[in-house]
Amino acid sequence: MKFLFWIVVLLVAAVLALFAVSNRAGVALSLWPLPFLVEAPLYLIALGGALLGFLAGELAAWLAASRRRRELRRQRRHIAALEAELRGSQVPLAGD
Repeated sequence: MKFLFWIVVLLVAAVLALFAVSNRAGVALSLWPLPFLVEAPLYLIALGGALLGFLAGELAAWLAASRRRRELRRQRRHIAALEAELRGSQVPLAGD
């Protein structure tokens, strides 16, 4: 499994390297309301946009899962309290 992981990593790295080499032309990027103009190679803008999209998606998934994490924490506390109550209320058997 580890071998397959490294093969996939190497393939992705090779594709990204080929993309970067093939798209070295400079482009100007301006963000409409801002007066700035950024000159950068096309591959940096494309990969930077993909990275920003990935990070935005991860943030959205993390925020969406916060309700589930909160519920799991509540359930764990409840289970721990019930287990402590059960340990404290165990009555010894007649034969013990």
